[in-house]
Amino acid sequence: MKEAFQKEYKQRSDIYKARITQWNAGSSITRINKPTNITRARELGYKAKEGILMARVKVRGGKSKREAPDGGRKPSKSGRFFSRAKSLQAIAEERAATRFSNCEVLNSYFIGAAGTDKFYEIILLDRSNKAIQNSPQYKSILAQRGRAYRGMTHQGRKHRGLAHKGYGTIKLRPSKRTNNMA
Repeated sequence: MKEAFQKEYKQRSDIYKARITQWNAGSSITRINKPTNITRARELGYKAKEGILMARVKVRGGKSKREAPDGGRKPSKSGRFFSRAKSLQAIAEERAATRFSNCEVLNSYFIGAAGTDKFYEIILLDRSNKAIQNSPQYKSILAQRGRAYRGMTHQGRKHRGLAHKGYGTIKLRPSKRTNNMA
């Protein structure tokens, strides 16, 4: 099933194109009944049980643009476009967490792209659901409030420089920006 999904994406099949067109026409954050890529969702902790929600998020790609700086700067010093410190996937997780404020982000994965827009599916846990509260698998995740905002999901750990371990990663911790070895 996983290979079929990857093949569909690589070949840009008619089903995939129709799906992307439909997603593009819809809103940027949509709650969905079931995951598009069920095998990937299960790998990341999804179960078809009460209290687990799925959301599809559309994020515009590319560099972020800031307002034009004033104050007599040289043109060469007044950059307007800067690459983001966070991945688009981490941004999608934060947006889903904002929309579904009663839920906690478990994980997310990429499902498609159309032009500059990228689509991600976010797995969310309902904080008030008894089945989730009593589950030993999800109990510790519910204790971490605001996971997406604090960089505690996998994508968050990645942009904080915690995804890699071992030799050669000394300058990555606690973050790439603060650990400047001057």
